[in-house]
Amino acid sequence: MERLIDRYIRNDAERERADRIEALAVRFAERAAAHDREGSFPFENFADLREAGYLHSTVPKVYGGEELSLYDLVSLQERLAYGDGSTALAVGWHVGQILHLRTSRKWPEPLFERLCRDIVADGAMINTFASETATGSPTRGGRPETTAVRTEGGWLLTGRKTFSTLSPILDRFVVSAYVPEEDRTDEFLVYRSDRVTIEQTWDTIGMRATGSHDVVLDGAFAAEDARIAGKGEDDGGGWLLHIPACYLGIALAARDFALEYARTYRPNYLAGPIADVPAVQQSLGLMEVELRTARSLLYAAADRWDRDKEKRPFMKPELGLAKYVATNHALKVVDMAMRIVGGAGLSRALPLERFYRDVRAGLHNPPMDNLVLQSLASDALGEGR
Repeated sequence: MERLIDRYIRNDAERERADRIEALAVRFAERAAAHDREGSFPFENFADLREAGYLHSTVPKVYGGEELSLYDLVSLQERLAYGDGSTALAVGWHVGQILHLRTSRKWPEPLFERLCRDIVADGAMINTFASETATGSPTRGGRPETTAVRTEGGWLLTGRKTFSTLSPILDRFVVSAYVPEEDRTDEFLVYRSDRVTIEQTWDTIGMRATGSHDVVLDGAFAAEDARIAGKGEDDGGGWLLHIPACYLGIALAARDFALEYARTYRPNYLAGPIADVPAVQQSLGLMEVELRTARSLLYAAADRWDRDKEKRPFMKPELGLAKYVATNHALKVVDMAMRIVGGAGLSRALPLERFYRDVRAGLHNPPMDNLVLQSLASDALGEGR
């Protein structure tokens, strides 16, 4: 019988990619508990991702990549997270941002081409570090305290970035910085150097293996052509669907664990497994409602974003809704799985308690719930105007 995770596979090409990622997810699941316990970065997982060609999956074909669609990205990210949420979320920032750069064209083309060639040839990766303690989430509009000061041939950047996912493995990254002499904020591509320090600050309840440490810049150099001042085309932020895909993958793993537990666990006061108990069946049914509704919305949004390029700038409320529903429903699914399994689910010998912790991080990834609700309200109030 077809698994729920396979329901949105549409053709043989997608099936082949799913099988390839499934093999990685199985491998990552075997390593996940140790990395979670130690809070260590899974370098071996990223070596496997590079070997499998996943790092250049969203790179344009003209530069040697697969140029996968958003729908494909959502499907593969969900499957990776089924194996290990931390690895999926971390690599999602890389492949998602490459998709964003591909569609928005916000980077100068020579700079983007150089990055893509390095990804394909050497397994280079990228992420943007914008969060700071004083400003909070960059989506709320705070001006960065990191500064960029002009120097010969470029810029010197000084400041501290928090939530810097992938920082242990990156040799380059983008940072947002305030340019005092121009009274404006721009982004700068910075390469790792002795002026860049990674402080091991990431010690959290969940998503412990994403390597989201603090990055400290002490006069780090960015070349003149590494300043990214343009906004590019508005693509609606569709690439951010890699986030809800990740949390639904975790919820799917929790759901499957609870189903297997319900099928096989039989306390001595019952004639059969707890799956025969009406109250347990009710909980399982509610889990399906939450999970299937969220997945339907997520895949519909991704498919529409792929097809309706002209409407992408107006899809922010719909995309935000997909994230809101996915993360909140994923929380409910994992919580119900914990109730079905009972006290055994608290054991660190089982993966369910890690799913329970990891899925909670979704509330703190963009876009935040209150911003989504404001966007939906504004969209509704603006109808017909």
